Amino acid sequence: MKYEKIIKGKFIERPNRFVAIVETGGKKVTAHVKNTGRCRELLVPGATVYLEDFEGRMGSRKLKYSLIGVEKGNITVNMDSQAPNKIIKESLESGNLVLRGMESLVMIKPEAVYGESRLDFYVKDCRGREGYIEVKGVTLETCGRAMFPDAPTERGIKHLHELQHAVAEGKKAFIIFVIQMKGVLSFEPNDEGHKAFGDALREAARNGANVLAYDCMVGEDFILLGEEIRTLNI
Repeated sequence: MKYEKIIKGKFIERPNRFVAIVETGGKKVTAHVKNTGRCRELLVPGATVYLEDFEGRMGSRKLKYSLIGVEKGNITVNMDSQAPNKIIKESLESGNLVLRGMESLVMIKPEAVYGESRLDFYVKDCRGREGYIEVKGVTLETCGRAMFPDAPTERGIKHLHELQHAVAEGKKAFIIFVIQMKGVLSFEPNDEGHKAFGDALREAARNGANVLAYDCMVGEDFILLGEEIRTLNI
């Protein structure tokens, strides 16, 4: 996944979860933050950030810039909450991501309604086997451990329950955690931040849902799915 017209800046503050004030080119600009998570360990005053400039292609946008990345030490972290779904779709379509228990996919349907939820993908393979996928972007990292969530998510728990129902009906179920950076050693649920989500994830895994985690190759203007990362405490 590639971005267009990236510029570098320094993070100043985040007045609310939707916008950030950034210094770039000697002036302060307001940028849309493409991640509504807390991201407190990332968006610290003075941090180097990357903005996508939409000049000439504004459409219905109100802000010229979107904040899509930040440097944390020597790691570039992608903060675009829409990126994980896009790169999973790209990887499924190209065949670079092969789902356990499924073969060549003949259908990849985003935003699939199941039960009382809208899950990220419905898939069907060449043998007619069906599956549902829920994708979670991960930006929280401590000492090489990637964790999710960084804030309580009742909606995430609901999705995990729906995936269990899908397994009970004979379908495949996958929860894919896309770690939006390189350099992590493992992934685990953030029990300290929201133990109920961790408990729901472990229950889903016990009942047949596949829990997967992948890191990403991240640059100033791109993000690509990387390697599978070991999961802990699941």
